[in-house]
Formats: sequence, C-alpha cells, structure tokens
Amino acid sequence: MPIYKLPDLKYDYGQLEPHLSARILQLHHDKHHLAYVNGANETLEKLADARKGDNFAAINQLEKSLAFHISGHKLHSILWTNMKPGGGGEPTGEIKSAIEADFGTFAAFQKQFNAASAGVQGSGWGVLSWEPLAGKLIINQVYDHQSEHAQGGVPILVCDVWEHAYYLQYENRRAEWIGAFWNVINWNDANRRLADAKVGKFEL
Repeated sequence: MPIYKLPDLKYDYGQLEPHLSARILQLHHDKHHLAYVNGANETLEKLADARKGDNFAAINQLEKSLAFHISGHKLHSILWTNMKPGGGGEPTGEIKSAIEADFGTFAAFQKQFNAASAGVQGSGWGVLSWEPLAGKLIINQVYDHQSEHAQGGVPILVCDVWEHAYYLQYENRRAEWIGAFWNVINWNDANRRLADAKVGKFEL
C-alpha cells in the first residue's frame, strides 16, 4: 500500500493566471509531483526488498533516491498551499511580526528571498524556514530537493526555481517568475505553518 499520495489542488489549474499558466500548473502537479510520490514509494519497496534479501549493495543509491523523492514530495505539497487565487500583498499576523523581527522589514526580507531564489545554481528552491534551535526565521537555498537545508528547519514558504516550474511561461527569465510568485502567495497558509512549527507540528 503506497505511503505517499499526491495531494489534490485546492484551486483549478487556471486560477493562478496570469502569474502562472494553467498548462504549467497542470504539468507540474500532475506529472512532476506525481513522479516524486511514485519514486518515494518505489524506493521504500526496494529498501524493503534489500532488507529481506540482506543485500545492501545499492544502499547509497537508494538512500539518495529516498531523500530526493520525499523532499520533492514535501516541498511541492507545501508549494501548492503556499499559493492561492487572489493572493499576494504584504503579510499580516504572526508571519508579518516574525519577518520584521528577523529581517528588519518586509522589503528587506523580500529582497533577500528574491536574491537567494534567483541565485540557486542549477535546480532548487528558495525557502523561508522556521529554525527551531535559534527560534527564528531563516532563508535557505535548497539545491535539487534535499541538500543544503538546515537540519530540523521547518519550511514555511517555498518558491520552486526548477526550470519545469516556470520555463514554458517565463523561459530563462527566472527572476520574472520569482516576481510573479509574490502575486499568488497565500499568507494565511504561511501563518498556519509558522504557528504549527513553533509547537513542533508539521503537516502538509
């Protein structure tokens, strides 16, 4: 029985236009995200077979595959709820206060987030995370899916800068996609995630 499942979108494919095209959203969710879900479940099955056969010759490859696919599934699941039709604007509530406390101003945070997201070399993500050891928000560059992410950090807001997330619409203009992302952000979702993270709760 599969452990990981593709979540349904809470809005129609075309409802994030003109900022994100329906075609990109459909391919991204139905094809790319599904591949990570299937990859995670298949890798778990292969690890089970390895334990049964006492054969761990491929353990390094399997562990890398598991991290890649599970992280891809989690980050994409967060992305879908981080966005909503009619979103954007400046944050309110607890996330606003936390951003101002940890970055000075929303404008300063936005500039750092934009720079970090645009500056990812190759494929990856810009991620605003709650770092529980320091008790503050930090910005991460996440390469591919699983690497360079602070251990124990909880993603609050994520921007996908893999080419499949924007290329059909924005081509090589990654910065334009990042700029458009601010118009669909669901700050209510970010507030929920921050409140959960502060009490050690994590839900997709």
